[in-house]
Amino acid sequence: MNKKLFVGNLDFDVKDIELEELFKTKGIVIYAEIVRFFDKKSKGFGFVEMGTLDEAQKAIKELNGSDFRGRKIIISEARPS
Repeated sequence: MNKKLFVGNLDFDVKDIELEELFKTKGIVIYAEIVRFFDKKSKGFGFVEMGTLDEAQKAIKELNGSDFRGRKIIISEARPS
């Protein structure tokens, strides 16, 4: 079962591919996407979907609070919309 993660406190210049590359170190990434305003500027957060629940938990454990491009990122399970 895939697991969607919320990733917050991102640098506003981070690209989707950079986010994907970071999470690939923890398992299979189904997708990684930065949430943007209509003018394409980053909102400073995004979502990553991992291939399995175990990979998602590993990503949270190992990446939450870590430095990514000069900012401490916040990772948690995404809430249902």
